[in-house]
Amino acid sequence: MNHTTMQRGALALALALLGAAALAGCGPDAPGPQAPPPAAAGSAASAEQPSLQVFYRQKLSWTPCGDQQCATLTVPMDYTQPANGKTFTLPVIKAVGTDPAKRIGSLVLNPGGPGQSGVRDLKSGTVEQFGTRMRSAFDIVEFDPRGVAGSKPALDCGSPDDAADQAGPGDDAPRPLYPKTDTERRAVLADAEKTAAGCKAHSGDILPHVGTMDAARDMDVLRAALGDDKLSYLGWSYGTSLGATYAELFPHRVRAMVLDGADDPAKNWSERALVEGKAFKRAVDGYADQCATVVGSACPAATPEAIRQLITDLYAKVAHRPMKIKGSSERLDVTMLNTAITMSMYTPESQWQPLSEGLSAARRGDGTKLAALAAPHSADQADGSGASAPAARRPAARDHSSDGADDQAPDNSSAALLAVNCLDIPHPKDPQAYWDALAPADQAAGPFGTSGVLAALGCKDWPAGPQQPHRVHAPGLPPVLVVGTTGDPATAYENAQSLASQLPGGMLLTFQAQGHTAYGRSNACVTDAVDAYLIDLKPVQAAATC
Repeated sequence: MNHTTMQRGALALALALLGAAALAGCGPDAPGPQAPPPAAAGSAASAEQPSLQVFYRQKLSWTPCGDQQCATLTVPMDYTQPANGKTFTLPVIKAVGTDPAKRIGSLVLNPGGPGQSGVRDLKSGTVEQFGTRMRSAFDIVEFDPRGVAGSKPALDCGSPDDAADQAGPGDDAPRPLYPKTDTERRAVLADAEKTAAGCKAHSGDILPHVGTMDAARDMDVLRAALGDDKLSYLGWSYGTSLGATYAELFPHRVRAMVLDGADDPAKNWSERALVEGKAFKRAVDGYADQCATVVGSACPAATPEAIRQLITDLYAKVAHRPMKIKGSSERLDVTMLNTAITMSMYTPESQWQPLSEGLSAARRGDGTKLAALAAPHSADQADGSGASAPAARRPAARDHSSDGADDQAPDNSSAALLAVNCLDIPHPKDPQAYWDALAPADQAAGPFGTSGVLAALGCKDWPAGPQQPHRVHAPGLPPVLVVGTTGDPATAYENAQSLASQLPGGMLLTFQAQGHTAYGRSNACVTDAVDAYLIDLKPVQAAATC
């Protein structure tokens, strides 16, 4: 979830708003019957195709990379034409299990995003979140999805500077989170169009091929290359989207699957914006209510009501006159404020203290601390809310990125976030649909709702993907465990309830807490339940709560 200066321009605006949130043998299997959209069947090439068998029969060549082992996986760029010579090469990394006698197989992880590097995630210390039994039972495996980070080719939407170079007079004016006048709407629309144009100019050839359905097919090729008959999988945030899609395509290839911080595939773009906006609003209210308990005297006001009023006043103040930032010509505007506040909802245990200090300073007219909170999230953490963000990334592990691993691939999580979300979720072409959605979003969730609608506007001119909103259809899928956090700001708890109800034998484990996702940042109750399911296939009882 880290760095990129806050810059005005199309990409910076869109991404800041986005952040305001198995098988017999090792060969391919045909997708499950009646896979969600009709296009799924077309894209799922027959297991008998020799051109696809080439990919499924590849062997991974592992080499040391720090404390882990690394390899590359080759997958077809287009599963409808696997023999056309066009491919993605995906980096793969694993932490080898500690007890060969107890080994079950590989546990494949996805850290979220979309757009997060699995290689970087495992190098960052994620393996430390697993206990002795898990480390004995599984090799922990992650990969960079197609188009992401070390993938070749990788997505590129240009830089915010590119858009700034094209800006005309007045284009550097602050953008409101609820544009009402024609002038304001033209400016926001121009930003969205510049973003899409930049992605097409730099990555037009691969844009249609970076969606979650293709990434799920890649994960089945990975499963075969790892030598596993069935997939054991743990996905956080957007990783629940990837997991649910795999479950629909390959229900009989799933051994065990945990989906933590769920997306709901049945919701359309505007429903996503509304649900996630409400979730962020509830999270901020939760911050106000529980601030004194978590951060004590550092709270920016004496009562929950006073904290809420301070936040409301700050939105109004910086919308009218952006606040000074020490040592910078930039100003804390309403977009930057929104990013600082929403992204601070992810991990209360580490983020509420600096947020409180930043709000206190802003009350005195100093936006420096809030700007510092916003700046790290403007790219690879800006993945939390809004119609264009079905899910977000789980809280980061301790950073070990310099612990002797290979050079890090460039971080293109901003471009991948936008590209995957826009391709996966159908969006209207007519801007009026977005303007019409603003008032209901504002009424339901204020700036947390309207910012999601504006983020979705960035997908207006995107290539159409095969996915449509739908309830999960995966006959033959074994019981899957969905984990939902009641105060999750980025992936609303009701999404977890809905997804669990859509899965055959779906189980819901509820974590009663604030913050984004549960496994790895919660308590022994969650950890023990998830570990027992993944290792022993022990079911979680109905209405299980931690």
